[in-house]
Amino acid sequence: MPGFLGFISRAAAAASLFTLASSASAQTPYPNRNITLVLPFAAGSGTDTTTRLISKEVGVALGVGMVIDNKAGANGSIAASYVARSAPDGYTLFVTTNTTHSANPYLLKTMSYDPIKDFTPIARTGDLPFMLVINPEIPANSVAELIALAKKDPGKYSYASGSSSAIVSGATFARLAGIDLLHVPYKSSPPALTDVIAGRVSMMFVDVPTGLPHVNAKALKALAVTTKRKSALLPELPTMDETVKGFDITSWQGYLGPANMPKEIVTKLNAEIRKVIERPDIKNQLAERGMEAFSGTPEEFDAFLKEQLVLWEKLITDAGIEKQ
Repeated sequence: MPGFLGFISRAAAAASLFTLASSASAQTPYPNRNITLVLPFAAGSGTDTTTRLISKEVGVALGVGMVIDNKAGANGSIAASYVARSAPDGYTLFVTTNTTHSANPYLLKTMSYDPIKDFTPIARTGDLPFMLVINPEIPANSVAELIALAKKDPGKYSYASGSSSAIVSGATFARLAGIDLLHVPYKSSPPALTDVIAGRVSMMFVDVPTGLPHVNAKALKALAVTTKRKSALLPELPTMDETVKGFDITSWQGYLGPANMPKEIVTKLNAEIRKVIERPDIKNQLAERGMEAFSGTPEEFDAFLKEQLVLWEKLITDAGIEKQ
């Protein structure tokens, strides 16, 4: 009997220790382990480049590692669906753009996620301006000259795309300029740029962080930015609107989590992300990478996301793009 009672006593003690450990674990402040950042684009894309810079500093502030998980494909839907199905505990976050959360609802016939209901807005991190780049062998030094070439040889020229912004920009350009361009889609921007550089595709609308190094290396020729106002990052480039009236497209970037994330976690993440974004040294480094960095509250980001859905529906409808 004593042996049996001893066993019971030891078992009770072990159970008590397990309960205490579980309780302590539950009360451990967030975060207490690595955070995974899921990206809808491949390594080397503008979103990937800028996120690595921002997340490194956020990780230092939080005292944990930030793991980048690139899940490119299906116009970002693979990554978006993965995050939407993840636990809302703050350890799986989504760093994305208008591709998954503004454009896809109007580009895809079937959606495996809801851009509003399935996510928790955390912080917007800024804008990634786009620019029109062409293969250097094309004898055009301006948007007007490129349009003239395309009108002279209808169907000869093509445009690559690695994101929704690139798809919509190309279709909008063709419609407003009255030219016939062949669309060549890719999973992400880096391989699309490779083919433009090689001359297999004529042109591409690409985010500045991804395209600028190739422009500086003379592997691509930049003709214009897609925003209606000139970019402070590339003041020497004209706007598309100067030649193609009504052209005004930009790409935003931000952090989201799965739906129903605890408010205290969202507040903590927002505060640390904003601290990093507002640092002059980080702003300068992001500017060098082609990103206009700024932030705001989760509530402001939520309202912005809803406004962008309306804007991109009009952009895509006006461009005459059919759902795929």
